[in-house]
Amino acid sequence: MIRVLVAEDQSAVRAGLVLILGSAPDIEVAGEAADGERAVELARRLRPDVVLMDVQMPVLDGVSATRRIVAERLADVLVLTTFDLDEYVFGALRAGAAGFLLKHAEARELLEAVRTVARGEGVVAPAVTRRLIAEFAAGAGTDRGTAADPAVLEDLTRREREVLGCVGEGLSNAEIAGRLDMAEGTVKTHVSRLLAKLGLRSRVQAAVLARELGL
Repeated sequence: MIRVLVAEDQSAVRAGLVLILGSAPDIEVAGEAADGERAVELARRLRPDVVLMDVQMPVLDGVSATRRIVAERLADVLVLTTFDLDEYVFGALRAGAAGFLLKHAEARELLEAVRTVARGEGVVAPAVTRRLIAEFAAGAGTDRGTAADPAVLEDLTRREREVLGCVGEGLSNAEIAGRLDMAEGTVKTHVSRLLAKLGLRSRVQAAVLARELGL
């Protein structure tokens, strides 16, 4: 079972999300939070697999809550967002969010996004991540002010660089395995290792770096 903590301040929206998640035989709603501070507290206590996090939250905003949850390695965070709130998206990316999903996504998309993040594949909702990656790589929303240094790739093996390039295209582990003719488990290992070597906290951050470096 995939245990999910739902963090959403609007009770009607939260109830809808809980209803959708509860309809899946492989997903269990472990808890609900109406503000970011409560989300962090419940993540510490319940240790869910995934936190479904709205970016606009009272007491503690979703980006700050995401940063705490990721920093403490409590769970992977799937952020609910809209394109008219890009500044929140970029903030969540820097905070280490594992994935992004549009708030008006269909129930099927929500369930699949949760499953994808739970598998450790953080690039979800291609319509969101591809635009996000393109805009972030172009400099929108970034506070770094400088382009990525190609020297960061020096510690990666040739295979890890190939996998990183595929991550930059938004490919899943299964798709990367098919392209590079390797086992899916091996791909997952490569992704974990390259994230560690590059000092990144999420697959989405790796995808952004790959695009910035033109891989």
